Amino acid sequence: MKGPLFYAKILLFGEYGIIKESKGLAIPFNSYKGALKDAKNLTGEAKKSNINLTKFYTYLVSLDTDLVAFDFQELKKDIDAGMYFDSSIPQGYGVGSSGALVASIYDKYAADKITVLENLTRDKLLKLKAIFSLMECFFHGKSSGLDPLNSYLSLPILINSKENIEATGIPSQKEGKGAVFLLDSEQTGETEPMVNIFMNKMKNEGFRKMISEEFSLYTDACIDDFLKGNIKSLFGNVKNLSKVVFTNFKPMIPTAFHKVWEKGIQSNDYYLKLCGSGGGGYILGFTEDYNKAQKSLKDYKLELVYRF
Repeated sequence: MKGPLFYAKILLFGEYGIIKESKGLAIPFNSYKGALKDAKNLTGEAKKSNINLTKFYTYLVSLDTDLVAFDFQELKKDIDAGMYFDSSIPQGYGVGSSGALVASIYDKYAADKITVLENLTRDKLLKLKAIFSLMECFFHGKSSGLDPLNSYLSLPILINSKENIEATGIPSQKEGKGAVFLLDSEQTGETEPMVNIFMNKMKNEGFRKMISEEFSLYTDACIDDFLKGNIKSLFGNVKNLSKVVFTNFKPMIPTAFHKVWEKGIQSNDYYLKLCGSGGGGYILGFTEDYNKAQKSLKDYKLELVYRF
């Protein structure tokens, strides 16, 4: 048995904001992927994955929902026969490792599944997102369902609000100097504690005001600029967003990267923002000159995502 491939995702804009009704833009990231496979003799990572699938199966069986039904008999049989999720997507890095797994399980075992080939109305997208949110809660305690949705459809997804999401097109890449890149913090982050920190901060009126008046404003502007190809305006808004995140989301930025983050804002060589919930994993970078950013960050591992 070999299942279809499901890819990693990158939330370009909207981390935390999408919990609180600002826009978000997620794109598939094809450098990392995963698929369901089976093996007679499980060892190492495959064995760990198989054990995890058993726990996931138990969780899915316990769900009391009319949203989705699974072929549990088939799923249990396959897990017992040595099924595991073979994935190159790094875990705890903010690029959707659990999302790809959720998408693959839904794809193979959901009854009456919504497929990528049909006309994806807003209602169908929202239903998929709700199903995926329910499934992915097993991994994070709380999930928007966006990561699995992105992985399942393998299309850029624009989140206008909780009730308004759509598949979208992004400008095709150019051979320009500008780039979006990943900076490897070389430490893993955990989503649940970071989301808990955010939820506690949201109890503070000043923080809520900052989210609606600054964070959401710059996030929405970045998305509009990116989709329309307004590159000059985009970098101005990304710089402002980077400053707001640095000032208000310090716990989500690994301490070793505070100076690197500030250096980008001061030098204009690059601007950093959170990739996913933060706390480790990848940090997302934007630069008008990738060569300059590479020199400036020569001590770190960078990975190219998109060219302007």
